[in-house]
Amino acid sequence: MNFNFLKKTAFVSLVALIAASVSLNAAHGDKVPASEPFEGRVLTDGLNFPWEMVWGPDNQLWITERAGKNIRTVNPETGESKILYTFDNAFVGPQHEGVLGLALSPDFLSGKGKNYVYTAYTYKNDKQEEFARIVRLTYDKKSNRLTNETVILDKLPGSNDHNSGRLIFGPDKKLYYTIGDQGHNQGQNLKKPIEAQRTPTAAEVSKKDYSSYPGSTLRLNVDGSIPKDNPVINGVRSHIFTYGHRNAQGLVFVGDKLFSTEHGPSSDDELNLLEAGGNYGWPNVAGFKDNLAYEYVDNSDNGKKYKETDFTASNFKEPLKTFFTVQNGYNFKNEQCGKLSYLCWPTIAPSSVAYYPKDGKIEAWRNSLLITSLKNGALYRVPLNADGKQIQGDTIKYFKTNNRYRVAIVNPDTTKIYIATDTTGNVIGTDGKPTTEMANKGAIIIFEYKK
Repeated sequence: MNFNFLKKTAFVSLVALIAASVSLNAAHGDKVPASEPFEGRVLTDGLNFPWEMVWGPDNQLWITERAGKNIRTVNPETGESKILYTFDNAFVGPQHEGVLGLALSPDFLSGKGKNYVYTAYTYKNDKQEEFARIVRLTYDKKSNRLTNETVILDKLPGSNDHNSGRLIFGPDKKLYYTIGDQGHNQGQNLKKPIEAQRTPTAAEVSKKDYSSYPGSTLRLNVDGSIPKDNPVINGVRSHIFTYGHRNAQGLVFVGDKLFSTEHGPSSDDELNLLEAGGNYGWPNVAGFKDNLAYEYVDNSDNGKKYKETDFTASNFKEPLKTFFTVQNGYNFKNEQCGKLSYLCWPTIAPSSVAYYPKDGKIEAWRNSLLITSLKNGALYRVPLNADGKQIQGDTIKYFKTNNRYRVAIVNPDTTKIYIATDTTGNVIGTDGKPTTEMANKGAIIIFEYKK
C-alpha cells in the first residue's frame, strides 16, 4: 500500500475541508494586536494556503493559493474576493507543492500590450514523476477571468520539498524564478544528493534537460527562452542567473538590484544580493564561510563531511546578513520545543521579502527590506544604506502574532502593510512557546500606520 499517497490524499482532503468550512470575509475587521503607531485588523480569512500576493494596477490584491490551486483577487479595502482561475492539473502536497509564484506583465492593464499573468505550479506526469512549470494566462477585463493557459517553460525540477517558487519581473522585463534544492539530504529525501552546485552542460541545454537547475535563480524571456545576456557559467549559457541556493522563497528588486531571502538548515537563513553568475555556496556553505555551527554532511556519500572553508569557488558570494550565525557548541536541542525542536533553532524561516521605499510615509522605515517569518510569526525590518548594497543599522521585529507569515507587500501610499498567513502549521507563539493553533488561518492582515 502506498502510504505516502494516502498521506498526501488525506492532506489535500483536509485543506479542502478547511477551505469549505471557513467562508471568506468572515473575519473582516477583526482586530489583530499591534503596537502603536500601528493598528492591525483582518481583511479576510479562509484562504487555502496563500503563497504569493501582488498589488495590481487595478488596485486589487492578486493572490495564488498553493493548496487551493487558484489565482484570485481580493479587494484591499472590503476583502471581497473572486477566483479567476483554478489549475486542475496542479499537484498539491503538504509543504511546498501546488500553485506558487505570480507575476503580472509590466504593461498589465496599461493598454499598451497583452494583459498577461504568469505563474508557476507543480504537477505530476503519467509516470508520477514530479515537475514544475511556468505558464502564462490572459486576463479578460470584461469578464474578470483568466483564460488561455500557455506553458512557457516546462519540466523544471519539482519535489515534495523545497520547490521555492518565487516569480518576479525585473526592470529589464525578464522573469526571475527561484528553484530550491528539492529538500535533498534530509527527511524522506535523505539519500538523494544535493545538486545545487551542478550546472548544466551544453548538451543538456540543447535537449531542454533542466535536471541541473535545483538550487538556482532562473532568468528567462517572457516566452521561456534563454536571454542572450544571461551569464556564462562553467562555459555554458542557460536559464541560470545564480546558483548554490537551498530554498529561496523571497525575491524583490530595489532599482536594478535583486535581493533574495533563503532558508538555512539549522542556522544561517540568508539575505542575499544576487549577482549574475554568482555561486551562493549551498550545500558547502551556510551563511558566511566561517566554520561556525555548520558542516556539510553528504548523506548520499556515506556521510562524508566538508568544512565550509574547504569550499573555494572563485565566484562565491557571501550573504549580506544571516538569521542567525551562532558559535560552535550551540545547543540545538532546546527542551522547550520538544518534538518541534526545529522551531527553537536560530533561524526565522524567511518566506518573502518586500521593499519599503525611500520616500515612504513611515520615516523610520524608509529604504528598508521587510522579511516575513514563518517560525516566529513576525515581520523583520532590515535597513539599507544609501546605495542599497549593504545593511545599515539594527534589524527590528514587528507585528508578532500566533501566525505563520507567508508574504508581505506595501500598499501604494505606503501606510499599510498587508501580510498573508498560512492556513495551518507550527510557530513560536507570543508566549515564547511552540503552538500549532494559528490565530488567523489563511488570512490577509492589514497593519496600518496611524501616526
